[in-house]
Amino acid sequence: MATIKDVAKLAKVSTSTVSHVLNKTRFVSDATCQRVREAVRTLNYRPSSIARSLKGQKTRTLGMLVTTSRNPFFAEVVHAVERRCYERGYTLFLCNTEGDIHRMEANLDALEEKRVDGLLLLCSEVNDDVITLLEAERSVPIVIFDWGPESDIVDRIYDNSPYGAQLATEHLLAHGHRAIGCVTGPAGRRSAEERLAGFRTTMTEVGLPIREEWIIEGDYECEGGVRAMQQLADLHDRPSAVFVCNDMMALGMMSEAFRLGIRVPLDISLVGYDDIYIARHATPSLTTIHQPKNQLAAMAVDTLIDRLGSKRAKGKIIKIEPRLVDRESVCQLG
Repeated sequence: MATIKDVAKLAKVSTSTVSHVLNKTRFVSDATCQRVREAVRTLNYRPSSIARSLKGQKTRTLGMLVTTSRNPFFAEVVHAVERRCYERGYTLFLCNTEGDIHRMEANLDALEEKRVDGLLLLCSEVNDDVITLLEAERSVPIVIFDWGPESDIVDRIYDNSPYGAQLATEHLLAHGHRAIGCVTGPAGRRSAEERLAGFRTTMTEVGLPIREEWIIEGDYECEGGVRAMQQLADLHDRPSAVFVCNDMMALGMMSEAFRLGIRVPLDISLVGYDDIYIARHATPSLTTIHQPKNQLAAMAVDTLIDRLGSKRAKGKIIKIEPRLVDRESVCQLG
């Protein structure tokens, strides 16, 4: 079955132009209109697939694109989003991008065919090319969680990562630690860069040196934490404490520390980030920075739905404030 993208490709126009021609929602030149209508006839395209763009017609469905990850943070956010959609009387269509830009574009086309009223993106691969695609081709409101470049048309909701990093570092300082390292997320990721910056700023403000050999780039997965602990264990002089920029890496560090005979928190203290469900069940339980995932999800859904009935065209940024959860993975020095 032909899609609106097929029509646009044959007519050599954008999908939004096809929509405007078929729905008569904006002036389009006669020559362009003729090419679009010929493409529709050639492909036997059924205009009902873009009925969502007609005035007053809503499907009360939202689309959500997520990146596959072993990090439970994603699953916990999706669960909270689905619950909030149900509370607001909406159905959620969930698509997995597998971390692939081309699959993301295919999912966007599929969601467009399902006539979703709005889009939620929880995708680490959101980049400038995808934002350009969204700006050019999509007419529904968009909310992006946490990652991705700035855009004037999308709403962005994310946690205050610099403040979260400050809370983590200050907690270690309050427990007497002065030799503190940091395991970051992947280079180029906004959250990773902001958490590292918050750590550096806090250390600098109290006049403590930052040892670059104690700054290790991770991958936001358990394996990254395992490699980080191995790297620290090989040092002659290692930190007494580490701020780890997400819980999955912190759990990987704890597992590898146990294998190497390094005691947490007596030999090395750890503070994670996210407060995923299993963090409280680790041994020792993980001190971490709590991201309010239920609030994050509810605000994303509410912002998207509320925008459907408004004339607001410019996107806005909403920050969620994190807090520290004190458990057992940090010991008191001195």
